[in-house]
Amino acid sequence: MISQNGLRALVAMAVVNFCLVLHSPSVLAKPYQAPVTKCPIQSTLSAFVASTKSLGASSMKTQGAQRRTSFTSVPFVANKVDMVRPSKASRTVSMVASVPTETDEAPAPKPRKQSGTSLNVHVLGLSHHNAAVEVREKLAIPKEEWSSAAAELVNSSNGAIEEAAVLSTCNRFEVYFSARDGKDAMRAAAGFLAERSALSQGILRRNLFMLGGEDASWHLLRVSAGLDSLVVGEGQILSQVSSCYQTASGEEGSGGKVLNQMLKQAVKAGKRVRAETAIARGAVSISSAAVEFSLYRSPLDLNMPFKDCRVVIVGAGKMSRLLITHLTSAGISKIVLINRSIGPDSRAALLASEYPDVEWDLRTMDQMYAAVSECDVVFMSTAAEEPILTSAELSPIMTDREPMMVVDISVPRNVESSVADINKVGSYNVDDLKAVVARNTAARKLEILEAEDLLRGEWSEYHGWHQSLGAVPTIAKLQQRAESLRAEEMSKNSKKLKALSDKERDAVDRLSRGIVNKLLHGPLSHLRAPEGPDEKVRTLSTLSALFKLEDDGSSKKGKKRKD
Repeated sequence: MISQNGLRALVAMAVVNFCLVLHSPSVLAKPYQAPVTKCPIQSTLSAFVASTKSLGASSMKTQGAQRRTSFTSVPFVANKVDMVRPSKASRTVSMVASVPTETDEAPAPKPRKQSGTSLNVHVLGLSHHNAAVEVREKLAIPKEEWSSAAAELVNSSNGAIEEAAVLSTCNRFEVYFSARDGKDAMRAAAGFLAERSALSQGILRRNLFMLGGEDASWHLLRVSAGLDSLVVGEGQILSQVSSCYQTASGEEGSGGKVLNQMLKQAVKAGKRVRAETAIARGAVSISSAAVEFSLYRSPLDLNMPFKDCRVVIVGAGKMSRLLITHLTSAGISKIVLINRSIGPDSRAALLASEYPDVEWDLRTMDQMYAAVSECDVVFMSTAAEEPILTSAELSPIMTDREPMMVVDISVPRNVESSVADINKVGSYNVDDLKAVVARNTAARKLEILEAEDLLRGEWSEYHGWHQSLGAVPTIAKLQQRAESLRAEEMSKNSKKLKALSDKERDAVDRLSRGIVNKLLHGPLSHLRAPEGPDEKVRTLSTLSALFKLEDDGSSKKGKKRKD
């Protein structure tokens, strides 16, 4: 049996060996500070780390220039989205892709990429900022079809898209998807939308916006917070983003680890903005904007104050509930409500019971034109996918009566476009509410700035998490490298350990593992910590160079053969 002094000497020798091999990464724990240590080995290697960083920075600049060149060479210029970027300059260029032309050859199917490049989230869509309602309604997808549409996008992309989610509302249609090759994914998504909407390529080119990486995540955060809405601060968009997250992360959803995390972060950010800022206090919705718009237009179109108008609402959903709230505040006390069913348990009856001070007249859809013929203002708010108020049916009604105003807040539209051509009919849709919206936005500039400041923190938190994913392969390689070196040293000294009992050999084995774990703790913690994209790449490159993590060991075998 080995003596106690011999065991101590053996342990000391193992510590020195591990120090020589593994102690140098601790200088990376704080990459911009000189290491404070008395270890001569670590001090010697610090100069090598610094020089490697310099070479890595130079290499990254060259690679960044090459990437920017390749992205800007795509022959399609995406529409600019009006948004305030985080104070830290983004390193990810907005991805763009052209809508496939009829002469383009279909890309050959290719297997889904599993490694090599990171999985980034992109967004392709249109909104009230850059697309008219007649274009938005062509791409609109009912909520119950979000999951199937996302699955169809993933399946039709030939592996270019790995995760997908659909967000379709009155004022926007957006597809969020995760991919490793942004250009291939954008092309696949654009082709999917072109086929689904049957819109011409020219129309799609003029209306679609495309964002990738950090731009896409910042856009989603602003959307969830209500900063990108037609009516700044409106609350309905948060519930819609939440539904998007629940659909994507559900059993039938097409979301995954990266996309689901971003959607989850967006929901969290939207809640924080509304709880910690004044952005939602007194904020108007599309419904309240429609009422305010009617207050302004009724004296001009109808020659009477709005409070004296006879009002009809078609539809009994959430938008109608908000309409009623603001109509009662505007002095309307009598309302005709049109719905498919008006029985005791119908939505129309339940909605009417919530406002006992209103004098109600509930009617079914087959009585809609009769009710319209008796009113002054009609609000359309149903989930119908085709117009239900047509010029052919409305024209005879308008032959011998006073002017009428129709306000359609549905997407797809419930009112036929040609209704606007009927004499004495003022027909309006959500795009006509922008004057009211502009006044609301101007009054909320301070709240917008406060909300964006909060969103920057959420944005950094998500990207810190996302960047940590890129370090996982390097962490695994470093742990494998350390374990192989530990096992190698244990094997070399196996003869010296023969005299030890099983219990003592187990103690030496646990001791060596403990030393390795403690030496790796600093570097691994640093790898998992949030950093900028360039800094993270530089750190990974330095560690790979220090420990030769990309070396397959062939050079070592070659040396042995030569000897």
